[in-house]
Amino acid sequence: MFRRIILLVLDSVGIGEMPDAADYGDAGSNTLGNIARARGLRLPNLLSLGLGNIAPLPGLPAAASPRASFGKCALASPGKDTTAGHWEIAGAILEKPFPLYPAGFPPEIIGEFERRIGRSILGNRPASGTEIIRELGAEHMRTGSPIVYTSADSVFQVAAHEEVIPLWELYKICETAREILRGPHEVGRVIARPFTGSPGNFTRTANRHDYAVPPPRGMLLDRLAEHGVPVTSVGKIFDLFLGRGIGLSFKTRDNTEGMARTLEAMDAAPEGLVFVNLVDFDMLYGHRNDVAGYAAALEAFDAWLPRFFERLEPGDLALFTADHGCDPTTPSTDHSREYVPLLAFGPRARAGAALGVRASLADIGRTVAENFHIEFEKGTGFLSLLGAQVEPAAGPRP
Repeated sequence: MFRRIILLVLDSVGIGEMPDAADYGDAGSNTLGNIARARGLRLPNLLSLGLGNIAPLPGLPAAASPRASFGKCALASPGKDTTAGHWEIAGAILEKPFPLYPAGFPPEIIGEFERRIGRSILGNRPASGTEIIRELGAEHMRTGSPIVYTSADSVFQVAAHEEVIPLWELYKICETAREILRGPHEVGRVIARPFTGSPGNFTRTANRHDYAVPPPRGMLLDRLAEHGVPVTSVGKIFDLFLGRGIGLSFKTRDNTEGMARTLEAMDAAPEGLVFVNLVDFDMLYGHRNDVAGYAAALEAFDAWLPRFFERLEPGDLALFTADHGCDPTTPSTDHSREYVPLLAFGPRARAGAALGVRASLADIGRTVAENFHIEFEKGTGFLSLLGAQVEPAAGPRP
């Protein structure tokens, strides 16, 4: 059994279309494979773990003796949303996807929203946050109208300049949106996106705040908390789960900060679960069809890995995966319905075991639960394949 598990989600790093990809308009999507084909990738550390053993990837060969056990996970939940992917890892499998708004939000939502906040809005369409702020920021400063936009995720985002709409009011505005967006319009997240600066030089600040739908009770982080297993989060994990079950949390703005905070979290949390999301692959590059930027971000992560390897303790297990795909080589800027990679390794974990094609991301949550002797119904664990003995579940710690 492992004293600590570091679960790291490479946001949107898919590894090939799922059988139902065509139903989502994603036939042929393969985030890793198509980037490798279009630009080439140099990922020596990931290859040493066995990334190339999971599936054929152009220019990324299989390792003769991979340092990790390897496989890939399907998404059992419908859709291809960030919230759904992370929730599924925690054992919360959706029956229907969160709603999306490719044409913007309907008049009945926007009308009620404007009436209740006492302001008209700008935007109301899918957009990159930085681009719509650059486009509408000056008008927002002139009129005081908040900028509303969505994306390929199920999100209602509100951008406002901190000197035009103070943070307390922006947060209140987002709380109002969260109250309105119920029933068939219950989006996964309402997100406050404050920014500062002047026209032509706007900068989003670190004061972002997410208002997520509460995850179902009994998901993995709840169960860990019930049993006294500490959970530390890095990145947007805290927001996706509304902080439930999480003790220590590190906020991040980008991958660079996320990787640094991961090492800090490992210093601060010698046991339990360290749950990490690295967001740039999706946010900065996948949605913008930036193949070169995506490739460079993957290579930067790979170059950081030796520092991560050095910090692993004898009782550690590292799990690398993703939540969906976002193939930057396709015409779409949406997420893509893909399998996601699974790499499991640690000083005492079995290396080179084939973990196969897992039916659900919930297999990861089940494995974490089994490691800490917690009964968990969702998914099928693979702890025994890593050389660990699966022991009966225990009751909560006194």
